[in-house]
Amino acid sequence: MNKPFEASIDFARGMDDLDTLFAFRERYFFPQVNEKDALYFCGNSLGLQPKMAAHLFQQELDDWAKFGVEGHFRARNPWLSYHQQFCQPLARVVGALPEEVVAMNTLTVNLHLLLLSFYLPDKKRYKILMEAGAFPSDQYAIETQVRFYGFDPKEAIIEIAPREGELNLRDEDIIDTIEKNKNELALVLMGGVNYYTGQLYDMEDITAKAHSVGALAGFDLAHAVGNVPLQLHDWDVDFACWCSYKYLNSGPGGVGGAFVHERHGNDPETFRLAGWWGNDEKTRFKMEKGFVPSKGAASWQMSNAPVFNMVAHRASLDLFDKATMPALREKSLQLTAYLDYLLRKVDNLEFEIITPSEPERRGAQISMLFGKDGRKVFEYLEHNGVIADWREPNVIRVAPVPMYNSFEDVFRFYELLKAYQG
Repeated sequence: MNKPFEASIDFARGMDDLDTLFAFRERYFFPQVNEKDALYFCGNSLGLQPKMAAHLFQQELDDWAKFGVEGHFRARNPWLSYHQQFCQPLARVVGALPEEVVAMNTLTVNLHLLLLSFYLPDKKRYKILMEAGAFPSDQYAIETQVRFYGFDPKEAIIEIAPREGELNLRDEDIIDTIEKNKNELALVLMGGVNYYTGQLYDMEDITAKAHSVGALAGFDLAHAVGNVPLQLHDWDVDFACWCSYKYLNSGPGGVGGAFVHERHGNDPETFRLAGWWGNDEKTRFKMEKGFVPSKGAASWQMSNAPVFNMVAHRASLDLFDKATMPALREKSLQLTAYLDYLLRKVDNLEFEIITPSEPERRGAQISMLFGKDGRKVFEYLEHNGVIADWREPNVIRVAPVPMYNSFEDVFRFYELLKAYQG
């Protein structure tokens, strides 16, 4: 697929002919606009529905009707151990050991639970480093966590921003900021991919630097999981959490996920809030006092699996196993590069691409910062069958998702931009 790019429909269709993942788009439902499949570029906000999901939902409904409470043991996928089926596929997506991951709760709930385990400040080490302009959930979670321990967020939270006149963080500035605060830093907590700009951070280097100064490193992977290659175990990341409704296509409010490195998860002395379902399975049903944590990330579970909130997750992860993250990333690099190439040929609109130009420093997203008429352009695109994402004050985020978007989709988007007349 390494052909020189051309701004033509024939070229785009030729690329789709060479795409070994092209058939996966037939596994998803596309919203209909003007009685046609939408040009759907909003998988960084909500992924498309896998067609298999409805069948799997019906299967669980049938088993509930047939077995009642006995479905915990007799359902085709017994509910008692339902969460366990996600460990292997999630581990392949995030680069972890199966016991280091668990599907549970939702993103911000998991973030708070993990912060209670890994942000344990004292008078000397109490500061958290994060990216300026992080997604509000992260900002709110961190603010309330530092207040919980009696610290002033203005003192305890270090927000690192791009240099004046620049749009993305420099890797060296992140590393330098960690070094400058090494004596007071308790935790580095960043997104894997910035939701606004689409910048992919060097999680391996950030983690190594945090550890070198005695701090821990955690990541919110909402915009990274299912999007970019991850090797959380090998990178020595302490913890991470994510949602499943964006690139993982597991439905609105779909079950979240968490990673806890085995050195923490297998240590019973690592603090975690106790819940019945996090207790060791061998003694769980003895109903005795005294929490004995399961091994691994599963011990952070509070309650039994919300089966109906996990069904679409099962359908989606099956497709990820078939497609594989390396193949998805290879296509993603090509799709975003093609979109970037085409956007730079649009001369009738006033916008700037704020996503890094280097393909390896971004995920499946290009963000367009408009100087004027951004909202009008967005509404024009909507009217013409494009579903993308508007972010205040003047950014359109476009996510060509390799699982179901095509090169022709990208070219059609470019055609519409070129045809805009205000």
